[in-house]
Amino acid sequence: MSERTENAPPRAPSGKNGRASSHRPVRSVAKARAAFKAAKVDPGDSAPLHRQIRAKLEALIKSGAYPSGSVLPGEQELARHFEVSRITVKRAMNDLAIAGFVRRMRGRGTIVTGDGTARPTLSGSFNTLMQALRAMGEETQVALIDVRSMAPPAKIAEMLELERGTRVERAIRVRTLKGAPFSYLVTYVPLDIAARYSHADLATTPFLTLLERAEAKAAEAEQTITAVAASKDIADALQIAPGAPLLKITRVMRDVRGRAIQAIEAQYRPDQFEYRILLTRRSEGEGGVWSDRG
Repeated sequence: MSERTENAPPRAPSGKNGRASSHRPVRSVAKARAAFKAAKVDPGDSAPLHRQIRAKLEALIKSGAYPSGSVLPGEQELARHFEVSRITVKRAMNDLAIAGFVRRMRGRGTIVTGDGTARPTLSGSFNTLMQALRAMGEETQVALIDVRSMAPPAKIAEMLELERGTRVERAIRVRTLKGAPFSYLVTYVPLDIAARYSHADLATTPFLTLLERAEAKAAEAEQTITAVAASKDIADALQIAPGAPLLKITRVMRDVRGRAIQAIEAQYRPDQFEYRILLTRRSEGEGGVWSDRG
């Protein structure tokens, strides 16, 4: 199947028997094509590129160029059109999904689901996250297990937006509370940032403090939470049985310019750690919008 051209108009997902969905663009094909072609980012704008792309696509959705049920261009096509990396496009699409404009479906692409006004949403506060991380650093102890320069796994390189083969500093630490280990932390930091603190600092100073000393202050964080089974190495470090369930948090920190400055994979014993969010209703309507009270 040939790839759609850069300026292709929006398309609707197919229905049964290959028939087009009843959803149709409210604009003519020509106007839709023109609207997409006109959507460009401004390299001179202080806003990060992924936020500019998200704003352009959101405007196209709200204008009717991409109505509910239509399919947005793929990541590769968008990256080519906006002249950015696919990871930048992915971040923009994730933001649109969180805001309720689209749904990302494997094998079908990114489907427009609405204008973002009626979707029940849970959102976390960056300030609350930072407060929790600082408190954890002050109230617990950490042991440095290993630190080295290495080429990171592909997933981490993508999170840090690094070219393949670019080396980072990887630090493995175990955090304890009153002598009992409860978390296994694997942190990856670009070498130019890691060069501004010592290995000894990793065993004595909270990572957020080290980043700030290195003039890489975190301004944005994106994280996912899932459950995993403990590998033998991690089970030994946390004093649990191999295969025991763990709570895994994967997070990337970015500075005010949008640069990824740290990626971390943290695994926690669920019997000694809980993740809690206090939410406040911010809007009415079915489901409403809920956000972190912090």
